Amino acid sequence: MVIVMRENATDEQIEKVSARLYEFGLDVHKVVGVQRTILGAIGDVSTVDRREFEIMDGVFEVHRISEPYKLAGRTFHADDTIIKVGDAIFGGDQVTVIAGPCSVESEEQLFAIAKAVKDAGAKVLRGGAYKPRTSPYAFQGLGEEGLKIMQTAGKEFNIPTVTEVMREKHLDIVMEYADILQVGARNMQNFPLLTELGKIRKPVLLKRGMSARIEELLMAAEYIMAGGNYQVILCERGIRTFEVYTRNTLDISAIPVVKKLSHLPIIADPSHGTGLRDKVAPMARAAVAAGADGLAIEVHHDPDHALSDGPQSLYPQQFARLMEEVRMIAWAIGRKID
Repeated sequence: MVIVMRENATDEQIEKVSARLYEFGLDVHKVVGVQRTILGAIGDVSTVDRREFEIMDGVFEVHRISEPYKLAGRTFHADDTIIKVGDAIFGGDQVTVIAGPCSVESEEQLFAIAKAVKDAGAKVLRGGAYKPRTSPYAFQGLGEEGLKIMQTAGKEFNIPTVTEVMREKHLDIVMEYADILQVGARNMQNFPLLTELGKIRKPVLLKRGMSARIEELLMAAEYIMAGGNYQVILCERGIRTFEVYTRNTLDISAIPVVKKLSHLPIIADPSHGTGLRDKVAPMARAAVAAGADGLAIEVHHDPDHALSDGPQSLYPQQFARLMEEVRMIAWAIGRKID
């Protein structure tokens, strides 16, 4: 249930409405807009008579929320959420690019790639320290050593970092080193992990599961937001379909659908979405044209010898060329890439 307060509602009136909602055992999430304050009541509202609140002092109108995702939906929060991390901005008229290797392999490797992507215009450096791999024999990441290298590179090149957290027990250590915490596709419905991420106050990059519907992605975001962490960046990274030519099927249509249903920013990951180097740039261009708030691109200076995901990683010169292309597309639709 959403309660919209009048423009001239006093703090006392707002608190009185909130107190009454608490008496029903509901969680109350307050959004202070430019003109009005909105109170979102989360929980079982089946016993709540909306008419009781419609006649309370300071109340403008009361709405029921039909969608299961209350906090992530636009009914509760009509304006786009904008998330800032250092110089990176997700949402608004900005298109922000995340770039870097799939895995942190060494300081020399990451520094070379970090310099290249930063020079080309990337605003966030990515790199995996804990890697969820399909095969237990594949490279699993450097762990804390990789996190330290990521942090050092971020400070050296003055760029925020994002890396994946796989388990609840890794949360504290990843929090210590990374600026943005990523939830990978395999963990999108790891509800205990999502619940813990709701308790932190750092942005979370939430990737869509390989077989997840859009509503399930938004419900996963709801788990995080229900804990009080509203800094959620969604990511379309391809879903599993009957097609096997590409690694996944990048669902470009999900971008405008999510933009309509949710106020949260959404980016696209054409690297995992296709798994093929020569398909990354076309799908990146399409994602920006479709309204994505950003891109996540894998880049490696020597992809033939990368320890993970070499076939889908761009060479630095390819990434630089792609950045010029998506800048033009962003400009054409009234957005920008600094």
